[in-house]
Amino acid sequence: MARTTTQTPPTGLRRWFTGDRVLWVIVAVLAVLSVLVVYSSIAKMAYDAHTIRTTSQFLRQHLIILFFSLVIMVIVQRMNSRIYHRAARWVYYASLLLTVSVYFIGATTNGAARWIPLGPFNFQPSEALKVATVMFLAMQLAARQTKIDKIRIVPSWRFWTWRTSRYQRRIWREGTYPILLPVVAACAVILPAHTSSAALLFLATWVMMLVGRVSGRELMKLIGWAFVGFVLLMALNLGRGETAEGRLSTWVKLWVLPQDTKPIEDLTDTERSMIAIHNGGILGVGAGQSAMRVEMIHPESDYAFAFFVEEYGALMAIALMMLYLWIFFRAIEIFRRCGTAFPGLLVLGLALMITCQALLHVMVTVNLIPETGQTLPLISRGGSSTLFTAIALGMILSVSRQNEEHSHDAPRSESMLEK
Repeated sequence: MARTTTQTPPTGLRRWFTGDRVLWVIVAVLAVLSVLVVYSSIAKMAYDAHTIRTTSQFLRQHLIILFFSLVIMVIVQRMNSRIYHRAARWVYYASLLLTVSVYFIGATTNGAARWIPLGPFNFQPSEALKVATVMFLAMQLAARQTKIDKIRIVPSWRFWTWRTSRYQRRIWREGTYPILLPVVAACAVILPAHTSSAALLFLATWVMMLVGRVSGRELMKLIGWAFVGFVLLMALNLGRGETAEGRLSTWVKLWVLPQDTKPIEDLTDTERSMIAIHNGGILGVGAGQSAMRVEMIHPESDYAFAFFVEEYGALMAIALMMLYLWIFFRAIEIFRRCGTAFPGLLVLGLALMITCQALLHVMVTVNLIPETGQTLPLISRGGSSTLFTAIALGMILSVSRQNEEHSHDAPRSESMLEK
């Protein structure tokens, strides 16, 4: 007679750290690297003439934020994905309203309103909105899996027919309002303060729609509309068009004009980051020995990868990039094991946000793309970014835990995930 074995549920501390073990290891490694990177980079901040805080005070602040974020991540991973499904709509609307409110009550830096001051902590609602939009879109796509490939989401460019044509009204009712409009609204309110974050959100949601079986023809039309919208923004100088144009111009000049005669004080942060990468070589100059960190404006956030290479070398940098790619590959495996659409699409969208943000950060430091201001997830110094990256990872771990427990329950409006 065959023997049957039952899996003993984890007890004690282990029950708080269930789910994909590889992801837990990656998170632990990134957290440790974050402490090392931030401690090295904040030397410039601590010795700035305009502040009296020491490196230990900056490090303590970062440790508190990191510890709090990891605690929230553990709590989130203990929740079932059904809770995220129920909360998605309200979380999205609240995040959207908070992001809009920033333009009226928020703190402004470099001509962009991004934060709501909450005592010692600056809250950036756009980080919450990115996660909330992925949740909301996953819910909407999951509820329409039985007919999603037949639904049109992009209305005709002949806008005067939207109200008079019965067919166009149906497109708005079945596809535009529930699926496309929430994404457009989120990107629109993020765009004026952080153009690259809006583009990142658009990319992640577009891929979610592709995996969620939205018609390829509709997705190609969506790209066309996005291109037209981008051209109009640049032509009318809306949002941060002037800043984006300046960054694009600087990026082009670095490629087409000789830079060998430029005085060192005129170097851009991107040029300094490339010097830091060159100085690092294969093995790096050693922890805390970066020379270029004091030359960059924000080494602890926007250019964390560059001086990480300088201190730890190209080999460690490649290993770091592999960790972010590994997050995405683990998410694909979790997605494949999901039996229902919502948790699978949720995991895929969140992993895309994290991995693509890391890749954008890296590409800026080597001048492959213009400056974006994107931080290195879970490593760069930043309260809101660290917090919502941890929440996103907690959701991914929650779905992986439920995969192991076989505890996904599909609501009546949601079909099984198409493989």
